[in-house]
Amino acid sequence: MVAARSFLHILAMDHSSRTDVNAQPELVLVTGATGMLGSNLVRALAARGLRVRGLCRSPEKARRYLADVDCEIVEGDMRDVASFAHALAGCSRVFHTAAYFREYYRPGDHDRELEAINVQGTLALMQAADSAGVRCFVHTSSSGAVGMKPDGSPGDEDTPAGDELLQNGYFRSKVDGDRKIHAFKPQHGMRVIEILPGFMFGPGDAAPTASGQLVLDFLAGKLPIIPEGGTNMVDARDVASAMITCSERAEHGARYIVAGESRTLAEVLRSLEELTGVRGPRRKVPFAVVMAYAWVEELRARITGGPLLVSREGIKVMRMRHTVSSQRAMRELGVKFRPFSETLRDVLAWYRQEGWVGAPRMAAGTPVRSGA
Repeated sequence: MVAARSFLHILAMDHSSRTDVNAQPELVLVTGATGMLGSNLVRALAARGLRVRGLCRSPEKARRYLADVDCEIVEGDMRDVASFAHALAGCSRVFHTAAYFREYYRPGDHDRELEAINVQGTLALMQAADSAGVRCFVHTSSSGAVGMKPDGSPGDEDTPAGDELLQNGYFRSKVDGDRKIHAFKPQHGMRVIEILPGFMFGPGDAAPTASGQLVLDFLAGKLPIIPEGGTNMVDARDVASAMITCSERAEHGARYIVAGESRTLAEVLRSLEELTGVRGPRRKVPFAVVMAYAWVEELRARITGGPLLVSREGIKVMRMRHTVSSQRAMRELGVKFRPFSETLRDVLAWYRQEGWVGAPRMAAGTPVRSGA
C-alpha cells in the first residue's frame, strides 16, 4: 500500500511538472505603470517571468519608457475604472500604484481629485478586481498615513496619523482611503495588502516627482539655499520588491511600512555633491523666508504655467521631520534597503541616459547642463 501511494505521488508530481511546463505564465496588472514606482515594478515582475499588463494614461509615454520591457499596455484613468475593468480579466494579482500625488503639490484646490482618485477610484478598482477573480490586491498607501509615537520615536503601522499630518490633503486622502480599504470585504476571497512607502527616489522618475525634481534642480544650480527638514527616504526598486514579496506571502489585511532610513535634505545634497562634483548650496535661511519664497514660486508657476520648483506644502512636510519604522517589513518579508548613494547614482545615470541632463564633469563647482 505504501509503495502504491509512493508511485501515485510520483505520477502526480510528473503530471504537475508537465502541466507547469505547458501553462501560461501568471498574468498581473500594474496601475500607474509609467510612474517611478510602477515602472520599476513592471520591470521587476517581468524579470520574474510574469506576464504584465500596465495601466497608464499615456500609451505614448509607456512606449518610450517601457519599450525594452515585455508589457501589455492598457490605457485608462482611475477616475473611470469601468472603462478599463476588462483588463482585470485573467489577472491573478493587482499592484495598485496609481495615485493623485505629484499634482497635489502644485497650486490649486485638489480635494475633489484626491477623493475621486485616491479614495473612490481605489475602492472601485478593488471591487472590480474582486469580481474578476483577482486573488491578491496590493495597494500603495503612504508612510504619511501613520504618525509618530507620543514620545517622538518613529511610528509604525499601528500609529495613527496626528493633526499635523492630516493638514496635508494628500496624506488625509490616504488615511481616509486606508480606513475604507480596511472596511472593504471581498466577496470572492481576494487578499488585500497595503504597502506604505517613504519618500521615494529611483530611476524611471519621468514625471518627475519631487525627489527627481530635487536632483534636476541641484544639477541645474536652481537651489540657492539648503532646504530645511527631511524624512524617511527609500529606493522605489526596494518598494517594488517588497510589494511582490508581500503579494506572495502576506495574509489578507496585512500592512507594511517600507520607508528606508530617515535623512535630511541637506544630507541628500551633500551626497549629490560628492557623486557629481557639482557645488551645492551653502546657505540656510529661516523657515518664514523659505515659505515666502515658495509662495512667490507658486505664483510664478500659476501665471506662467511653468514647472514648480518648490511648494509650501512640500516645505511643510519636510519640516515635520516625520519618521517611521520599517521593522515589520524587514522582519516578516525580509525587506532590505540598498545604500542610498547607490540610489542617487542610478537616478543620475538614468537622467543622463534619457537626455535630461548632460554628463557631469567631476570637478567641484562645475555646473551640469540642464536639458529636456
